[in-house]
Amino acid sequence: MGYNALRLLKEGLTGNKGWQPVWRDPAPKDAYDIVIIGGGGHGLATAYYLAREHGLRNVAVLEKGYLGGGNVGRNTTIVRANYAMPGNSEFYSHSLKLWEGLERELNYNVMHSQRGLIDLFHSDDQRDAYVRGGNAMINQGDDAVLLDRDEVRDRLPYLDFDNARFPIHGALLHPRGGTARHDAVAWGYARAADRRGVDLIQQCEVTGIDVEGGKVQGVTTTRGVIRARKVAIVTAGRSGQVAAMAGLRLPVESHVLQAFVTEGLKPIIDHVVIFGMGHFYISQSDKGGLVFGGDLDGYASYAQRGNLPTAEHVMEAAMALMPVVGQARVLRSWGGIMDMTPDGSPIIDRTGIEGLYLDCGWCYGGFKATPASGFALAHLLATDRPHDTAARFRLDRFRDGVGLMDEEGTGAQHKLH
Repeated sequence: MGYNALRLLKEGLTGNKGWQPVWRDPAPKDAYDIVIIGGGGHGLATAYYLAREHGLRNVAVLEKGYLGGGNVGRNTTIVRANYAMPGNSEFYSHSLKLWEGLERELNYNVMHSQRGLIDLFHSDDQRDAYVRGGNAMINQGDDAVLLDRDEVRDRLPYLDFDNARFPIHGALLHPRGGTARHDAVAWGYARAADRRGVDLIQQCEVTGIDVEGGKVQGVTTTRGVIRARKVAIVTAGRSGQVAAMAGLRLPVESHVLQAFVTEGLKPIIDHVVIFGMGHFYISQSDKGGLVFGGDLDGYASYAQRGNLPTAEHVMEAAMALMPVVGQARVLRSWGGIMDMTPDGSPIIDRTGIEGLYLDCGWCYGGFKATPASGFALAHLLATDRPHDTAARFRLDRFRDGVGLMDEEGTGAQHKLH
């Protein structure tokens, strides 16, 4: 169905009774060419690009709950391409380009707002690191602008520039960075995939992955057995649990990453602001709420909620950076389950089981990677060759150590990413 101002007016005056479902609710078929486990942003994007780029429509997305009920709806909505490591840099650059054309392509408003991302630095050494990172971004073809203290003050006058512990020396501005509406991204991809014939099957939990003779045969679900030539695991923080159904042990740990939102306020924050010394990031939604987050909780967990010490740490960082928000009331918080790899970079690859594929290990980068992840995994599923932008996201790098990608420069250890 179409969306326009006249239709909105009509439905508003008639009790909103004329809206039709945005996608079908099909019963699962006995067999598909490809089954995607996970109805989040990455899984839905993969299904869409399989249909659009490769003409593969005998595809099912299986979701144990409702579409978009996982990490794609549990994040701080940031979209950026400020990565410096070869392998990550070109991938996220590709993702940002896809973001920039996504609304027109899907004919759906995902509220992509390129308001600019400002990453603060607080020491001379940190400035040098940001200069290197900015040069890497420019060499990749993306945008980066080094700001001095006065230029930051002009843009962000509400920050505490006199904090003795965390003096603001300047920032790296990523003008094309910004935010998007997380739910709308899932809905847009779902509608577009459905229109191309993909079956989106909700309330269908996968309880087993059927493997015979080293080859995947399909999956067992709460709605019956579904055969498939290829199966993709795209379940974010649950990747380790789902892969275990096929006898695989993945090099990932699942941790909770909390996020918070305040009551609606008058516009104050025009950008995404990142506090370089406190691992704190904040933006303001179109409804006026301040959306912010910080570090991972310090222990592995599958719970979609966090602990109070981490919440306190995030609030402390907020007050150290911008005391002006001290009177704002926090309305709610939530937790996403981050599948963390030892080197801080993701996995898009085939497994040792023929016909079984992985998309996992996104650490802090899952939401912003949504378009490029779906694009790359669809290419891999359709051709059995990695897409150029994801060629380094190999699973076997954790077995032999060749090609490890230490994006943060903190060493290949789970708890440092």
